Amino acid sequence: MAQDQPVGALLREWRKHRGLSQLDLAIQAEVSTRHVSFVETGRTLPSRSMVLHLAKHLRVPLRQRNRLLVAAGYAPVYQERPLDGPDLAMARETIQQVLHGHEPYPALALDRRWNILLSNAAAGVFLEGADPALLGPPVNMMLLGLHPDGLAPRLLNLPEIRGYLLPRLAQQVHRSGDPDLSQLYEELLSYGPPVEPADPDPAAVALTIRIDHHGTELRLFSTVTTFGTAFDITLSEIAMESYFPADEATAAFLRARRETALGTAVRTG
Repeated sequence: MAQDQPVGALLREWRKHRGLSQLDLAIQAEVSTRHVSFVETGRTLPSRSMVLHLAKHLRVPLRQRNRLLVAAGYAPVYQERPLDGPDLAMARETIQQVLHGHEPYPALALDRRWNILLSNAAAGVFLEGADPALLGPPVNMMLLGLHPDGLAPRLLNLPEIRGYLLPRLAQQVHRSGDPDLSQLYEELLSYGPPVEPADPDPAAVALTIRIDHHGTELRLFSTVTTFGTAFDITLSEIAMESYFPADEATAAFLRARRETALGTAVRTG
């Protein structure tokens, strides 16, 4: 979305992005279609509460709700505090507990730009063999995954993964207008041929990631958990990505890997 637009134009873009007509939004938000039309065309300047009300029904992310408020002439209301700061210490501990609880399977907490904020020990399976230049903080999971010196050479279904991830990132760039994400997208495009969206396997539950790990094929799929009721921008943008084995051989391998690591820790402790 373009920057420095009036609030009405921004709300119209979000409405269209959600695939809603003015009537649809009016019914959901329990306001008149006339009022929605007047707000979008600039004939009516919405109150602060109306901006937030419409944004809620359009499922606008908190960061962008602040932008809507500023465009309407109001102060932002949502804070953005660092995850490693004292105010979010309990949230950070909770996230880490969730990630540790997912072992022996990999789990990561990512920010809106795909940087790894926290991870569990099992996530090391993604890092092994990567160029150290890609492992300096913050580690970007999208870059690590598709870079030719990262995880990409070990991905046995790399074209399928690219065909899934890059269109997803392109949509994120379009929604956010984030120049850093746009730069990341352009860099990732340069690593391979033009991307065609992957055709989903109708028999699959989710996209399977196939990794060559020292000659053993690991098959994983992932789920994403977010803070659905967060009122802090940082927390609202965190995605906890949990990976699950897609077959019993992968499950057994990861369980054995965990047991070996624990045994080593006991012997050296």
